[in-house]
Amino acid sequence: MDPRQETETVSDPTHQTVRLSRGKHTSPRRGACVMELASLLAGEPFSDRPDCVCPVIGAFLRAYNDSIDDHRRQDLYAYAAEVVGSRACSGVEQARVERLNEWTEQRRRSSRTRRLLPPWLRAILFYPASGELAGTVAAHSIRRHTDETHAAALELLDELLRISSGVDHRFDTNAGSRTHVPGPRLGDERIEA
Repeated sequence: MDPRQETETVSDPTHQTVRLSRGKHTSPRRGACVMELASLLAGEPFSDRPDCVCPVIGAFLRAYNDSIDDHRRQDLYAYAAEVVGSRACSGVEQARVERLNEWTEQRRRSSRTRRLLPPWLRAILFYPASGELAGTVAAHSIRRHTDETHAAALELLDELLRISSGVDHRFDTNAGSRTHVPGPRLGDERIEA
């Protein structure tokens, strides 16, 4: 065996030692983004789009991973494990898209750029995103990364992970927070009118 190959084999990073970094990688030796780490943890082929992860959450994490600094990026390490198994039915995925669009809209409301645009242009530029695009748009809605915006993004991730098939997540505009109302679970045969 070539001594150079032996050294690389001995020092191959594991899910416990890989450092999160920006971008897409060809192998853990070259680094890993949070989604690539999730693929390792899930036992799937090394990829930034593991099958077991909700595509909407994955899109947010990929974009957010690449937009923050190295120090804050390491806070995403725990989310690599938490998103494994987050893929759910289309109803749950749509609820996550809606929450991402609400969060993005809240961020944009205070944006000076938004206030300067005419209403017709705002309608085009700030139309709610669908599917995976909602995650990417939400991550890019953070114009300047601070400890405050980082905490808000991590809180959003926690909220998205709590959205599941057994809970109806309705936004209570009077209370200013989400309320959790039990809803029908997958496989529940009852139909309520």
